[in-house]
Amino acid sequence: MPSLRLLLLLFLVHLVAAQRSGGPGGRNSTSVWKTLNGDAPVVIARGGFSGLFPDSSTTAYMLSLLTSLPDVIVFCDVQLTKDNFGICAPDVKLDNATNIASFFPKGQSSYSVNGVSQTGWFSVDYALNDLANVSLTQGILSRTNLFDGNLFPINTVEQVARDVKPPGYWLNIQHDLFFREHNLSMRNFALAVTRRTVVNYISSPEVGFLRSIVARFRSTPTKLVFRFLRADIIEPSTNQTYGSLLKNLTFVKTFASGILVPKIYIWPVNANSYLESHTTVVSDAHKEGLQVFAADFSNDALAAYNYSYDPVAEALSFIDNPDFAVDGLMSDFPITPSEAIGCFAHVNRNSPGQEKPVIVSNHGASGFYPGSTDLAYQKAVEDGADVIDCSVQITSDGVPVCLDSIDLLTGTNVAQSRLYARLTKVRDVQATNGVFAFNATWTEIKGLKPSISSPFLDYNLKRNPAYANAGSFMTLKDFLKFAKSQPVSGVLLNVEWAAYLAEKQGLDVIGAVLTELGNSSYDDPKSPEVTIQSTDSAVLTKFKQGTKYKLMYKVDETIRDAQNSTIEDIKGFADSVSVDKSSIFPDNKAFLLGTTDIVRKLHAFGLKAYVYTLRNEFVSQAWDFFSDPIVEINSYVQAAEVDGIITDYPGTSKAYKRNLCLSKKKETPSFMDPVQPGALLQLVTAQYLPPAAAPLPVLEDSDVAEPPLPPVSKNPQPSGGTARSPTSPPSPSAQPRLTSSISVSIAMLLGCLVLF
Repeated sequence: MPSLRLLLLLFLVHLVAAQRSGGPGGRNSTSVWKTLNGDAPVVIARGGFSGLFPDSSTTAYMLSLLTSLPDVIVFCDVQLTKDNFGICAPDVKLDNATNIASFFPKGQSSYSVNGVSQTGWFSVDYALNDLANVSLTQGILSRTNLFDGNLFPINTVEQVARDVKPPGYWLNIQHDLFFREHNLSMRNFALAVTRRTVVNYISSPEVGFLRSIVARFRSTPTKLVFRFLRADIIEPSTNQTYGSLLKNLTFVKTFASGILVPKIYIWPVNANSYLESHTTVVSDAHKEGLQVFAADFSNDALAAYNYSYDPVAEALSFIDNPDFAVDGLMSDFPITPSEAIGCFAHVNRNSPGQEKPVIVSNHGASGFYPGSTDLAYQKAVEDGADVIDCSVQITSDGVPVCLDSIDLLTGTNVAQSRLYARLTKVRDVQATNGVFAFNATWTEIKGLKPSISSPFLDYNLKRNPAYANAGSFMTLKDFLKFAKSQPVSGVLLNVEWAAYLAEKQGLDVIGAVLTELGNSSYDDPKSPEVTIQSTDSAVLTKFKQGTKYKLMYKVDETIRDAQNSTIEDIKGFADSVSVDKSSIFPDNKAFLLGTTDIVRKLHAFGLKAYVYTLRNEFVSQAWDFFSDPIVEINSYVQAAEVDGIITDYPGTSKAYKRNLCLSKKKETPSFMDPVQPGALLQLVTAQYLPPAAAPLPVLEDSDVAEPPLPPVSKNPQPSGGTARSPTSPPSPSAQPRLTSSISVSIAMLLGCLVLF
């Protein structure tokens, strides 16, 4: 396929050109690491960049080199063919990671592998030539298979060394006993291949195999590593469980210089998916002179809720804590541990970081606590939000309060309360039934329990369930008082539905906001700066009359551009504009298509640009961002040059602003370059391309123009509709079922890619 090869070559050349020298890849060489030798931890790319491309493919290996620390180690699971060639494939069975079944439909066999019967297409049944036309495929169903059309060939161990030229090479011998049962010798292969190829590490979960080769490698640079499997599994050579062997590291030291352990050996996770106290595995191994490598890092797999879906935060807990640092991290997404080691470790947590972007909370730290509660706001402040927000709703007795939505079905347990009897449809507000804040008093609302937002329940991604109903709601008065006592630079007040509330409910939300701001002395220059945000230009125009508050216009649709005259109109009533993520980086089926000109245009007219809503959950991100929220943030800041980020997770954005690589203007490592939108989609072959998306609209004058606000009615009308019982029982979470805004299957959502 010459055209494909040319495309791949051009792509890789582009990546290389995007790299910068950066000395040691952004490593903080002056810091003291708590590793065995005091060196920085290494990054091990399992199967290359297997989080995106098929495991063990040349492209996966090459991409791991181009997006990681310069001394990245590529990891090859070695399987033997029946003619004794070593190939790189993730399992002794080839059917889950290749298309071998298409070539050998009757090639299934059943064998015992370490005492467990397995059925599939085994490498031992095929000669290397038999596999010439078999190609590697994405074997994890939660990841995209759209690159399988590239027909990635199976590589031998020597081909990876020759074609990829990895800085470090790690061979994993998983099933020596199985191969011996088929008259194939992994020992002979290992001894032979290391005479022809530089191999830095050889690992195995079998004591017998490592003991059989240790004498031959004592005086060589190759390090032997004992790989621990699940603690209750029995190691075949000793007939002991791996949990038992972990208690005898003195014995392990006789045949290995390091151990490779599942990450839960170090940071156990309880049945509720929260971290327990770390173990002494690392310190115990270091006392024996054994290096410790932690495995099973994957950005698109569930991790402990403590990390708030931030894989960099998870990596840091293994390398940058007061007690220990592992000697290496093995990941399917090597860019993430590279960021952690090269840019985020040993950062001064009290550092303010760089000035931009401005971090604006979305209902407080709503990724960690129920939104618009005292706990969410306190967490947002603790995590470094510059601006905390309040979406102002008004109750039937005229009290302005902070709530996620005008509909209490979002963010509260109203579905389990007596207020659920007020379920009604208000067509002027939304098409679906709701229980609305303007139909309840403040006393009634504060009696409800908050409910944490769950935007990705369809993917079984929950948010901090232990605190799903924690916290208390706040009035606007309480919110403003709280903000004044905190180290924030500003507050953002979202004001919507002013026309409906005035005309139909007789409620003056704008007047209520102005009254509370005045009573709270927010006109004092020492107070946090006030910004009013709305999708309604008439609301902002009203606030502009007689106040000096900052005004932000929210574009509530995805656009590809805006007319100059429209932006000129916006400038007449706003200082800044917030747009959704896809208005900056449009996508199709979670693949970025390119970059719009919207931020540059807003800047040209003197308007600041904010992007909403950034979230840590990997299903919220395009493939191009590698399931890594830091990569996404970096691209919006460095490439799109947004002025501010509106986010459910302020702590992740604050960590980004503090990272050490931002200060290295001439030495930025390649993994901290922004992505190249559209480059990834070019690697999808024609037959796998998603259907073309309809063009996004252009923001026009008529989209922005709104009639003046009506006066507050003295005779409010009924809210419309009739209260009625629901046709089906409410969900236990009190949340309406959400439809994902990304219309792709889960198999296309659980993964991302960074292209430089």
